[in-house]
Amino acid sequence: MPIHEIRIDPALPLRDEPATGHNRWHPDIPPVIRCAPGDEVIMETRDAFDGQMNRDATLKTVEAPDLDVVHPLTGPVHVDGAQPGDLLEIEILEIVPDTYGYTVQVPGFGFLRDVFPEPFIVRWHLADGWATSDDLPGVRIPAAPFMGTIGLSPGQAALSRITAREQAALEHGGFVLPPSPDGAVPAAFGPTGLRTIPPREQAGNVDIKQLGAGTRLYIPVDTPGALFSAGDAHFAQGDSEACGTAIEMRATLRVRFALHPGEAAAKGIRGPRFARSDYWVAPSYAAPRRFYATTGMSVSRDGEVVAEDATLAARNALLEMISHLGERGWSAQQAYAICSVAVDLKVSQLVDVPSFLVSAFLPEDIFTA
Repeated sequence: MPIHEIRIDPALPLRDEPATGHNRWHPDIPPVIRCAPGDEVIMETRDAFDGQMNRDATLKTVEAPDLDVVHPLTGPVHVDGAQPGDLLEIEILEIVPDTYGYTVQVPGFGFLRDVFPEPFIVRWHLADGWATSDDLPGVRIPAAPFMGTIGLSPGQAALSRITAREQAALEHGGFVLPPSPDGAVPAAFGPTGLRTIPPREQAGNVDIKQLGAGTRLYIPVDTPGALFSAGDAHFAQGDSEACGTAIEMRATLRVRFALHPGEAAAKGIRGPRFARSDYWVAPSYAAPRRFYATTGMSVSRDGEVVAEDATLAARNALLEMISHLGERGWSAQQAYAICSVAVDLKVSQLVDVPSFLVSAFLPEDIFTA
């Protein structure tokens, strides 16, 4: 069985090795390699901030990073025979972590960006299946590596449609990063290429922590060759990635492709799906045997019901968890980081109107003392 490889120089940012990848989505970006269905592909990937948050990074770096270079993706990979309307199956065979990871709180970014305006960084040592850090002493996070950003290029029609809808969201006051030539790789696609920040119909920055080795990801093909890319690897993450980053790292991804001709069109599949046949992580961490949970309802801090607002409920659950961790001796920024890498936000109910309820689950086994 053929094996194809895309190797990178980890000491170089993407702009210095542009033949290995891209940081915009556009169907005209040329593929790095071609493969056939059934082939394996090995891809070395850069971290989400393209090396800015290395071991020597300071709070000044975190305070004002260059967001134009987020996320450097390895690829595209052209899958022979793939056509719009097909369904591409990506079997995730292996994700090999680096030895260094980080979690950062960038001012102006993250779910609670209004509450946490100051920069913060946790530097992680990744070894023997665990992440540990002097910045969070007594915390040990089990490995559950996955690619935060993984997906296919949109086709030309989707590119136009997505650009228009995101521009409309920006004009209505939404938090949107529109196309920009600044920092774009390849530079020619900066003015029209989609930024990598949000997930879309062809996946992308989905941040689904269950997409580890053993999972099969299904994505509708929207352009000839599918044009698969990946990057933004995470060693571990809580469901919600609350502060805007997980345990970010470089990694090596190994995948195998299968093609299901016409299946997306025939079944009306409009977005990514995924499946697996075994636990994605040890059951004691997938459903922690010991946990502490807080709850949040769609009620504002001053007592006003905001009917059926899941965002407000999630925010309240997270704020309550940060308060709980504060009671246990953690600073607010340490607590926010712990939530981002280990706490799972779960929708407990959406039917008991007018108030939705979200719960935040903290696995107690991450604490060593």
